Amino acid sequence: MTLLAIVTALGARRGLAGLIWGLAALLLCLLVNALTPNAALAALLALLLSGAAAYATARIVTRPYAQPWFQVAGGMGGFLLGTLLVSALALSFPMERQKGQVSYPSRDLPEPLHSAVQQSIIQQRLRGVWTSNRAVRLLVVPDRAHPQP
Repeated sequence: MTLLAIVTALGARRGLAGLIWGLAALLLCLLVNALTPNAALAALLALLLSGAAAYATARIVTRPYAQPWFQVAGGMGGFLLGTLLVSALALSFPMERQKGQVSYPSRDLPEPLHSAVQQSIIQQRLRGVWTSNRAVRLLVVPDRAHPQP
């Protein structure tokens, strides 16, 4: 939850540019993850596209604090991005597949960690992601959105 608060505060601090920052990050993650299942290529594409987005944002938003509501909008952009990050981290533990059954998290994790993840309220709320539409899986668990070999 601390990560969510930090990213929300970063968005608010950037003002209107924070809203664009959060939305652009979500769209770039979706685009890059849809284009390639290769993690290295996805990272390179994301780096290039995020640089272009940052440049464009700086050119478009010359006064990020011109209106008082700009900070609220920036906080919403940060909140959206923070929610994505927290969700991705909550579902990033290894899975276990045995005889057609899938178990998350894997029982191979140390017992205290396995129990903590399994009992996490955040992880429990996100269980539907595994069977949700492809766009949500591309954002949160991109390695599970592409066909498995």
